[in-house]
Amino acid sequence: MTEEAKTSEPRTDSTVSVVGPGDGETIVLGTTRMRILEDGSHTGHRLAIAESVLAPHTQGPPQHRHARHDEGFYVLSGTVRFTVGHEDYDATTGTLVMVPPGTPHTFANLTDQPAVMLSTFTPDLYVQYFRDLQEVLVNGRPLTPQSNIDAMSRYATEPATDLA
Repeated sequence: MTEEAKTSEPRTDSTVSVVGPGDGETIVLGTTRMRILEDGSHTGHRLAIAESVLAPHTQGPPQHRHARHDEGFYVLSGTVRFTVGHEDYDATTGTLVMVPPGTPHTFANLTDQPAVMLSTFTPDLYVQYFRDLQEVLVNGRPLTPQSNIDAMSRYATEPATDLA
């Protein structure tokens, strides 16, 4: 068998990951509840997936840029306002928003109803950011703008201060 054929064979050490409706890691950040469905540990760290429930009138993070990962948002229910630079987009149920590295963005639920979205992170770099923020809260410290910036900086992300 050639080397090329050996490398194109399916991996036999892989296991299928199944996350049921009540499974996954839960992270609560203020009025947002996240459920980590895949943290990258089953994808060779190429992909992470989270479900987020944004309560009515939830403001998202400050507008920011990721240097090393793409982020995708698929709206499962409700309406999520995405701000990309100076442009606003109201993403309703069934809308996909893909944010490439370097693009300033944020999101919020400005409505009176909850909004649910599925988020992807490729690679999985950013999942630990959410864990870090939850740890700040669990330890009884407030989430300040500086603690958020400090956490972002550990994951190749920075606030888009030129748009503040």
